[in-house]
Amino acid sequence: MKKRFILLLLAIILVSSLAIGQVYDRKETLYAGGGLWSPPNNWNPFTPWAIMTGTNGLIYEYLFMFDPLSNEMIPWLAVDGGWIDGKTYELKLRDGVYWTDGEEFNAEDVKFTFDIARKYPGVHYSSMWNWMKEVEIVDRLTVRVHFTEPLYQQWSFQLYQLPMVPEHIWKNKTEAEILTGANEGPIGTGCYTAEGYGQDRMIYLRNENWWAIEQLGIKPTPKRIVYLTVSGNNVALGMIFKGELDISNFFLPGIPAVKSAYGIHTYFDGAPYMLSDNTAVLFLNNSRKPMDDVNFRKAVAWAINADDIVTRVFENQVIKSNPLGFLPIDAWMKYYDEKVVEQYGFKYDPSVSKKLLADAGYKDINGDGFVEAPDGSKIELSIIVPFGWTDWMESIKIIANNLNAVGINAKAEFPDYSRYQDELYGGNFDMAINNFNSNLSNTVWSYYYWLFWDIREQQTQGNYGKYNNPKAFELMEAFDRTPVDDYETGQKIMSELEELFLKEIPYVPLWFNGMWFQASTNVWTNWPSEHGPHYYPCTWNGKWQLGGIFMLTALEAK
Repeated sequence: MKKRFILLLLAIILVSSLAIGQVYDRKETLYAGGGLWSPPNNWNPFTPWAIMTGTNGLIYEYLFMFDPLSNEMIPWLAVDGGWIDGKTYELKLRDGVYWTDGEEFNAEDVKFTFDIARKYPGVHYSSMWNWMKEVEIVDRLTVRVHFTEPLYQQWSFQLYQLPMVPEHIWKNKTEAEILTGANEGPIGTGCYTAEGYGQDRMIYLRNENWWAIEQLGIKPTPKRIVYLTVSGNNVALGMIFKGELDISNFFLPGIPAVKSAYGIHTYFDGAPYMLSDNTAVLFLNNSRKPMDDVNFRKAVAWAINADDIVTRVFENQVIKSNPLGFLPIDAWMKYYDEKVVEQYGFKYDPSVSKKLLADAGYKDINGDGFVEAPDGSKIELSIIVPFGWTDWMESIKIIANNLNAVGINAKAEFPDYSRYQDELYGGNFDMAINNFNSNLSNTVWSYYYWLFWDIREQQTQGNYGKYNNPKAFELMEAFDRTPVDDYETGQKIMSELEELFLKEIPYVPLWFNGMWFQASTNVWTNWPSEHGPHYYPCTWNGKWQLGGIFMLTALEAK
C-alpha cells in the first residue's frame, strides 16, 4: 500500500512539473491556483460571475472591506459611512486615491457606479433601485445616498460587494460593452494591475503607486502574482509538494495525512484544518411528493449521518453544520437562538426518523424494505450533484444509504454540470446538494435571502426546492428593514424565523464547506493561521476583500 502511494506521488510530481515554467524572480512571484478554470478572457466588474479572479479586489476596489474573522467592516475607498437620518446614508471618501491612468478617484465615480444600474436594468445590482431614490454629490469626497425604504441589512452587505469603477472611462461605453464587454486592460485603484495573460495563467503586477502604501503603511510583498489554471486536484497537490504552487484554494483530499511530512501549511494545525466558508444544504423539492409533507422532510433530516460524511469523505477537513446552517462566525452566530434549536432542532437518529415516517402513515406495504406513501403509492427518489464533484458524489452515496436504512428508497445520481444546473434552477429534481449563495457574510440576511428567494419559473438565485411560505418571506423582509445596530429587534425576528425553519424543515443543512487553503513554505512564509496572522486566506473570485489583500501584505519571502 505504501509503495503504491509513493509511486502515485512520483507520478503526480512528474505531471505537475510540466504545468509551469519559472519565468520571474521566484522570491518576488506568488504562484496561486484554485480560482481559475478556463483561459482568462473577462475583466468586466459588471459581470462578477464571469471575470478573472482578482479583477475585483486586486484591480477594482470596494468602499469597505469585511473581515469575517473579526466581524469588522474596514473603511477602504470610503473612510467613513453612516446613517444621518432614517433614509439617508452618508459616505466620506478617501482623499489621495488615483486610478492607474492618473485620474483622481472621487464622488463622481461612486455616483456613477450606482447610477449606471438605474440606467441599465441589466446591471446585476439594478434591483437596489427598487428601494434607492437618489445618489447626491455633496462635494468631491462626500456622497449621500437617499432611500425610499432603506433595506439596512442588504445595504451593509453591498457596501463591501460592489467595486467602484472610473466614471471617466465607463461613461463612454455602450450598454452592450457594459453588460457583456471583456474590458481588456482594466483601470482600477487597487494594489495590482493586469500585466498579461496566457491560455493557462493571469499575471498581475504590483501597483507601486497604490494609495494604501502611504496612507495605511501596507504593501503587498509579491511583485507579481501568477494565477494558474490547474488541471486537477492531483496536479495541484504535486505542485504544492514541489513548491511550484505557493497557495492552493482547491479541495485536496489527503491533506491531513501528508501535511506534516511535506511541510504543507493549513490555517489550523489539526482538524478541521480549514476555516468554514459556506453551508452545504440538501434541498428538498417542496413542490413534489412526498417532499411536500413536513413529516417526511423531518424524517429525512433525522436520518442523515453528517458526522459520517465529515469523517469519511472530508477526512475531518470540514465541520458538521448546526441545524440552522449558521456558519461559525460572529456575524451570524449572534442571532443563533440556542433555546429554539434545543426545542425544535434535529440530529442523526434513525429511530426517530422511522417513527416520524410510521406516525405519518408511511409503511412498507409490499415487504421490499422501503416505505410507500400514505396513499399506497411507491416512493422512488434521486439525490443529485454534478458529475466530477467527487466529495459531493461520495457524500450523497452516504445520504442515500442513510435514507435506505430508514426505509426511504433513494439513490445517488451524477448528471453533468449543465444538466444539474438546469434541473436545480427549473425545479426538476427530488433532492440536491447546493451551496452557491450560502457564503459567509456580514449579515445572516444573505443566507436567508438565498434559502427563501422569491418563487419564480427559474430559481437562479436560491430556494431551489420552491419552499413557499409567505410568513417566512415576510420575516426575512422585516429583518432586512431592521437597522444593523438594532440587535434586539433583529434577534426577535430571527428567533421567529429560526423556529419556523426548524418546524418546517424545508431544507437540511449538512456541513460547512471549507475555505480550502493549502500553502507551500518553500518560498513564502507568514501565511495566515490560527496562531496569526489572522486573515481569511482566499483568492476566489469575489472574496479578495475578505482578507486576501491583507494576506498578501503579510507574506514574507525566504
